[in-house]
Amino acid sequence: MTAPPVYRGRPLDAQSRCVHWSGPTDIVAFRFACCDGWWPCASCHAESAGHDGLPWPMSRFGEPSVLCGACADAMAVPEYTSSGSRCPSCNAAFNPRCKAHWPLYFEQPGCC
Repeated sequence: MTAPPVYRGRPLDAQSRCVHWSGPTDIVAFRFACCDGWWPCASCHAESAGHDGLPWPMSRFGEPSVLCGACADAMAVPEYTSSGSRCPSCNAAFNPRCKAHWPLYFEQPGCC
């Protein structure tokens, strides 16, 4: 059996909810291009990484950078962003309002 993921920052539970986002569908974690590991949110990264978060670059969108907190499936950006706010592996619901924060996590066209 695979060990559960370790979340950095200020996680509250094993599904990646944190002190900033703790609703029932707040169960995704993100990797930043600046450092390895899984962060429940950009605020957790900002508070504990000691440096500004660097969004996942478009050149690496094929690599896993989003993690489902329900089943620990690691997804590439296109898989996550086209998921309809549900895990493609276990069908757990994700917070659809996370879309408003995607620029914090993923490089956007015309950016950088």
